[in-house]
Amino acid sequence: MKKRLVLASASPRRKDLLESIGLDFEVIPPGIEENIENMPFSYELIEKLALEKALDVSCRIDYPAIIIGSDTVVIADSRVMGKPRDDNDAFNMLKLLSNKTHKVISAIAVYDTETQKTIKSSVTSEVTFRELDDDEIWIYVNSKEPVDKAGAYAIQGKAAIFVKCINGCYSNIVGISVYKTAEILRKFGVRVL
Repeated sequence: MKKRLVLASASPRRKDLLESIGLDFEVIPPGIEENIENMPFSYELIEKLALEKALDVSCRIDYPAIIIGSDTVVIADSRVMGKPRDDNDAFNMLKLLSNKTHKVISAIAVYDTETQKTIKSSVTSEVTFRELDDDEIWIYVNSKEPVDKAGAYAIQGKAAIFVKCINGCYSNIVGISVYKTAEILRKFGVRVL
């Protein structure tokens, strides 16, 4: 029986990115909490969370699969930022990002349900915001675009006007590095493109 490819994520951005490189997969959102804000950051921590998402989904399927788990965080002033809890949290996150360079780190974990083979990796990109005034931050927050985004912004959306420059992988900032994902999937025998 051919192994199916599964994305263990509820993120429409990850789904769109992986579809853009020709992958055929199904989406099964994991049922675990992603609460690592205000914890000391480590690559091990975020990669462990990505793997936990893949393993959670593996327990809920009964067919051979290769499962992709991922998680994205924003690091600014040594603070881990996940998704904002509410509008005030989103405002505070964006205020912290104003006129600074921050890191966007996405972890990828791929797990084979038959062999238990696992590969984990992370990709780091840097984003520099111009100075933002309070009024425009509130206008952006009220657009509701920040609601489910790490760091309270979508670089592929309205927040593109905040970005002075990026250093690194653009798709990583959106939600998952397609380059790194394709590189890992090839090691599992998955044909990309």
